[in-house]
Amino acid sequence: MEKKDYLDISCARDISNPKDKFIYRLFEILPGALSLGTLFGVFVFSWLVPAWISIFIICFCFYYLLRIFYFSLHQILGYFKVKRHLKENWLLKLKKEHGADWKKIYHVVILPTYKEGYAIMKENIDSLLQADYPKEKMIVVLSVEQRAGEVFKVMAKKIEAEYASKFFAFLTVVHPDNVPGEIGGKGSNVAFAGKEVQRFIDTAKILYEDVLVSSFDIDTKAYPQYFSCLTWYFLAEKNPLRASYQPVPVYNNNVWEAPFFSRVVSTSNTFWQMIQQERSEKLTTYSSHAIPAKVFFEVGYPHNVVPDDSRIFWRAYLYYNGDYRVVPIYYLVSMDAVVSTNLIKTIFNQYKQQRRWAWGCAEIPYMMFGFLQNKEIPLWQKIHHLYTILDGYWSWATAALLLLLLGWLPIFLGGSKFNVSVLSFNLPILTGRIMTVSLMGMIISAVLSAMLLPPLQKGMSQFRKIAVFVQWVFLPFILIVFGAFPALDAQIRLMLGKYMGFWVTEKVRK
Repeated sequence: MEKKDYLDISCARDISNPKDKFIYRLFEILPGALSLGTLFGVFVFSWLVPAWISIFIICFCFYYLLRIFYFSLHQILGYFKVKRHLKENWLLKLKKEHGADWKKIYHVVILPTYKEGYAIMKENIDSLLQADYPKEKMIVVLSVEQRAGEVFKVMAKKIEAEYASKFFAFLTVVHPDNVPGEIGGKGSNVAFAGKEVQRFIDTAKILYEDVLVSSFDIDTKAYPQYFSCLTWYFLAEKNPLRASYQPVPVYNNNVWEAPFFSRVVSTSNTFWQMIQQERSEKLTTYSSHAIPAKVFFEVGYPHNVVPDDSRIFWRAYLYYNGDYRVVPIYYLVSMDAVVSTNLIKTIFNQYKQQRRWAWGCAEIPYMMFGFLQNKEIPLWQKIHHLYTILDGYWSWATAALLLLLLGWLPIFLGGSKFNVSVLSFNLPILTGRIMTVSLMGMIISAVLSAMLLPPLQKGMSQFRKIAVFVQWVFLPFILIVFGAFPALDAQIRLMLGKYMGFWVTEKVRK
């Protein structure tokens, strides 16, 4: 295999060398094997050695409790940093601290769209117009899918005619269908649009080093000072061309129309991102983020994977031999929570979205194989990143189920001899008390979620604010149905070689 050719791998079937293909398949099996092995092992050992598994259960519950306190602390710190960033005048800060340097920075915003309606596209672009960053330094790229049909090409041209004069440039791109080697979806759309952007920048004679490329979902709305804040972070960074820039996503566009489980799932995702911002050494790019144009064009945006937003980070990390990082930006961009035309469709769409996100487990074999190929990255960095991602996907698939089952399995499976022991009697009491203390984390999430919400829409009952607190009672159930189950689903598919395509989350406006 040629040097760096491994960057283009999407799955084991892309590899022609039998030995390398076998190794990659083993890595694809690993995430599912770990999760299923854990769940199966708990049942088996609860039957064979109930006393030992009971000790493990108590230790696990204490470990989980410590994690909750640790994450809650980062969650609180992240929240207050976000609030401070929202109050800061970033354009003024740019002018004071960077003189005229900031004026040379251009922002490219790529907006991939499939079958989203005119209103959703317009909302997104209107949010760009409301930004305080000079519009003559912004290039907007609306990239529609050929497979969506002629009506969406016409819609894109209508929007271009309406907004073209309001930015430095407004490009409309049509991503062709059935391109060999591509997976139809956001990644291939953005990659194709990026080639058009490169041609435009070359023609305009703009330096790549002076351009930041933001890849936004079509429902993403940037808060007013986002691009000024992003520019400040870019110019303040010691090595700005070796970093991506990650804001905090909130799902406030339609949060008051979303059902309770959709709000909890989306808010939990926001809080997890806040926690990761506080642990920047573990941070990877997610959803809407910004990349230096030099990196975007040099490394190449992934066109053949589902989790393109994280894959571009790992491609860059491997390409630059570990000299690449994500800079956390404590400023907000807002997206849609999952809402469909009825409750049943919303439930299914929420599950499918979570399964698509959980398909990020495909990054595990990509990383492991890449680390084998790349000898320049220090071993300690490889171990650190592998532990982080393995722990993350293992916890996603197993933690909620373990907490539900662990306190009772040894009692049900351990037999009569174990059931008359003191340990058997105290196990559910002790685990129950530990989990009761851990509810503090849920209370913190409930309070912070209310503080992040936008104002109620006109005519809405104040009762909805109370419902925001009550909805968190369902968190354990939601973590299983919309957390553990879709994560296990994705990992089992990867383990069996049943590779997923890109499923587009439906966007609905009521």
